[in-house]
Amino acid sequence: MKVALGADHRGFYLKESLKSLLSRLGHQAIDCGTFTAERTDYPDYAFAVGKMVGTGKANRGILICATGIGMSIAANKLPGVRAALCLNEKMARLSREHNNANILCLGADLLTPETAKRLVRVFLKTEFTNGRHTRRIRKISLREKKI
Repeated sequence: MKVALGADHRGFYLKESLKSLLSRLGHQAIDCGTFTAERTDYPDYAFAVGKMVGTGKANRGILICATGIGMSIAANKLPGVRAALCLNEKMARLSREHNNANILCLGADLLTPETAKRLVRVFLKTEFTNGRHTRRIRKISLREKKI
């Protein structure tokens, strides 16, 4: 699986840690930055990862800032993106099963690296359950086309 990664300065170290996890799990990590811990703006990376996922150049994405809130807001402005801020394994699993989320947003200040790695594993292995949820995702997609 191709997984696009992005983080601002607050999420830089966690992003670096997750890159090696993705490699060990057999996924291709596409690093969209930032590449240092110097102060930067989270929307730049949310838009870069969102564009990769929304256009199909990456299967999934992971975005990291201090809380994950800014990244999720910014990424969800792009067509085809369903970015979900997840703080525990249940949220990560349901974001995939029910919402077909394609970008996982994490808060580096809110999660331990070990917890973040567990969320990534759950997010990547969980499939969308379709069924009644397909209708709901279709409504979101249709709305995106009207804007």
